[in-house]
Amino acid sequence: MQQLLRNIAHLIESPQQIVITHHYNADADALGASLALFHYFSLKGHKCVVVSPNSMPDFLQWMPAAYKVLKFDEQKSDVISAIDKCGIIFCLDFNQYSRTKDMAPFLQQSKAKKILIDHHLNPDKTFDFGISQPSKSSTCEMIYDFINASGDNALINIEIAQCLYAGVMTDTGSFKFPCTTASVHEMVANLMSKGLKPTAIHQAILDNYQENRLRFLGYVLSEKMLLFPEYHSAIIAVSREELNRFKINTGDTEGIVNYPLSIKNIIFSTFISERDNEIRMSFRSKGEFNVNIFSRDYFNGGGHHNAAGGRSDVSLSETIRNYKQALDENKKQLKQCYLDLQ
Repeated sequence: MQQLLRNIAHLIESPQQIVITHHYNADADALGASLALFHYFSLKGHKCVVVSPNSMPDFLQWMPAAYKVLKFDEQKSDVISAIDKCGIIFCLDFNQYSRTKDMAPFLQQSKAKKILIDHHLNPDKTFDFGISQPSKSSTCEMIYDFINASGDNALINIEIAQCLYAGVMTDTGSFKFPCTTASVHEMVANLMSKGLKPTAIHQAILDNYQENRLRFLGYVLSEKMLLFPEYHSAIIAVSREELNRFKINTGDTEGIVNYPLSIKNIIFSTFISERDNEIRMSFRSKGEFNVNIFSRDYFNGGGHHNAAGGRSDVSLSETIRNYKQALDENKKQLKQCYLDLQ
């Protein structure tokens, strides 16, 4: 982080026009990191705009200044104008421009300096400066480190604290994933000392769904979940028609992929959904089964060791067949990873 600060110190020593952006379908970490940096830079005298590739889920709308975020899918001309006028673009929680979908060409063509702050594996080398730390729990933890390394912990107010906590809480699975290090708990303790109320954030994110989402969850767990005991794996696959039937919006499927991992002997879970013109996939695992490698090898994806995403350009039924074939090809590794956890 100190090296990143040295690289960009001359860029931010005086007030600048800054664009802050994140990946398509923002989660709490992407939006939380973006808004936390927005509040911090605003306090430092910079003129900041947060731009998002598309609209954020309803359960994240409570975040301080979320209403100021420009959405490319709704406000394309405003987003392009902001990118054209800025001198610096901070790219948060993604390390490949393709993760911003239709906004990617405008970011790539911009003459502004692009600065990466991310915690995913295998970053592109096309950013001007940046840091990618897969060992970190979240991009929000990295923004916290960035503020501290700048000597500005005293500037962390309740708005910044709320945004940072939302990201680290969700990306650690409410502090149960292996990425929950001592530094994560130290960060939370410091945020609480500044007035943060964790219960309010948990309720805002986890207890703020519509009725249809709960009914959809019941449906997929009872009707759509398939277990493959011989592979210690589970899959939930839903069609476009099923998503429409329950009026499922962006963000409503967040976290569903984790449910099968609570089943005894299951170490690998996959959620597949048919949206727009592609099949989207989420992978989660326990122990040493590397879903980052699995998603890269089979489904044009990537991410972390135990959490990754992917996509498929064939039909839902073909994707499921390909997935089963991939399971069979990894049968020996899955069994060994399961035994290692016993």
